[in-house]
Amino acid sequence: MADEQVIRELSDSKGRYVIRHADGESDLTYSVLSPQTVIADHTAVAPGHEGTGVGLRLLTALLDDARNDGFKIVPLCPFVNAQRRKHPDWADLFQV
Repeated sequence: MADEQVIRELSDSKGRYVIRHADGESDLTYSVLSPQTVIADHTAVAPGHEGTGVGLRLLTALLDDARNDGFKIVPLCPFVNAQRRKHPDWADLFQV
């Protein structure tokens, strides 16, 4: 499963990071509030892929883009917020 690619899709003010599995999709959706701020809305992992690190891979892609593109993340999504609390080293990437 680790070889499944994380793809970033953006349409106007909405976007998502998606991993396409043979049997479905997992994604992390976000809303663009401004060029400096993105709201992480929701993370959904496809049935049968729970507990495999897929959600964390999606979040890591968002974090990498935040670091590279210079935006902050508002962690509205419960999964993203829980991971933020577990990783204080990510604090510079979040706006809370």
